[in-house]
Amino acid sequence: MTAPTPGPTPPAVRVVCVTFNPGPELDDFATSLRAGSSAEVELVLVDNGTEHERVDRVVQEHGAVLVRDGHNHGYGGAANRGSTGARQRWIVVANPDVVWHPGALDLLLEAGERHPEAGALGPTLLNTDGTRYPSSRAFPSLVQGVGHALLGKVWPGNPFTVRYRQDHQEPRGDEGPTGWLSGACLLLRREAFEQVEGFDEAYFMFFEDLDLAERLLAAGWSSIHVPAAVTTHVGGTSWRARPEAMIRAHHRSAALYLSRRYPAWYQAPVRLVLRVGLLARQTVELRAAHRELR
Repeated sequence: MTAPTPGPTPPAVRVVCVTFNPGPELDDFATSLRAGSSAEVELVLVDNGTEHERVDRVVQEHGAVLVRDGHNHGYGGAANRGSTGARQRWIVVANPDVVWHPGALDLLLEAGERHPEAGALGPTLLNTDGTRYPSSRAFPSLVQGVGHALLGKVWPGNPFTVRYRQDHQEPRGDEGPTGWLSGACLLLRREAFEQVEGFDEAYFMFFEDLDLAERLLAAGWSSIHVPAAVTTHVGGTSWRARPEAMIRAHHRSAALYLSRRYPAWYQAPVRLVLRVGLLARQTVELRAAHRELR
């Protein structure tokens, strides 16, 4: 593994991009990052995959630092390794399928200076059709989470999903605190990130961002949504390649999160019902994915 080597004067921000056999979206990420900030940026690519040609080329073309040890550490684990040794005040963790709009990272950094209480800041994430991706969400209650899980696919406009995803917010609404922010693109104050010891690597994929936000809040830090900073989230590149594996990973992480959320002995019936519900939901989604692959 080639570890990031800090220089005498570190760049203003380290951008950690976690990759797994990426396509051309990685080129778009690295190219758009140049327009995303006028500040000096250290780009670190953490390679979880087995196909290295594109990653190596982007490292060469964009002067990035490569972190690779031949293992797939999951999203949070890879982000932790890419952040190790950082001396910058700010660390960005992002998917390779994010495209930075001009000045977006500058706006995030400026918001971080305005909000000394912020441990994490997140931009507006747009889908490729220009609609808003729900990157700023409320912490889910039990009723809200169950309602979203059961109805989100068949009735996207149900009140549980709308409340959880905060779909009532305008894409360029007010800057301010929120429950949690999508890990697809996240600016982290290094002091806060290190205080909570980074992402919990028990979550291989999914829910690591929600868990991080809860631990930051418990440590006295806020999560701040910065709607003026805009990125586009291509989305689904990993899902399209491995839908069944991703569905299983999502539901494993959901089960882990919920078991930790309701740990008391008297909540055992709640945990059982939730696990049965997750298993049923996973079965339905796997069958749907199998039909689409035929």
